Amino acid sequence: VQLQASGGGLVEAGGSLRLSCVASGRSFRSYMMGWFRQAPGKDREFVAAINWSGGSTYYADSMKGRFTISRDNAKNTGYLEMNSLKPEDTAVYYCAADQGLLAKSRHERSYAYWGQGTQVTVSS
Repeated sequence: VQLQASGGGLVEAGGSLRLSCVASGRSFRSYMMGWFRQAPGKDREFVAAINWSGGSTYYADSMKGRFTISRDNAKNTGYLEMNSLKPEDTAVYYCAADQGLLAKSRHERSYAYWGQGTQVTVSS
């Protein structure tokens, strides 16, 4: 599986962005998908994950209520809708996929496949 993330950009605080992650390969629909982010000088952190069907989701506590993860298996695409953005959300956002369990989705090592990242910058 190859992943291509897009949709990042510059937005003012309080604004919204929707990130997309397009996957190659027919097996994408059997994979869980996650989003991570890495701010300058910080470790990469978990943002959200979704199971293969889209029926179950999991969020980092700081993203609950502001971010929504979804997927469209017919389009081999996953999404991260981000609302009420804050300057501290500034980071490179990565999508990832794996056949593993959603219960382990917050750990980087649970993912075999990674996209290249897309920059999100939130101005104050």
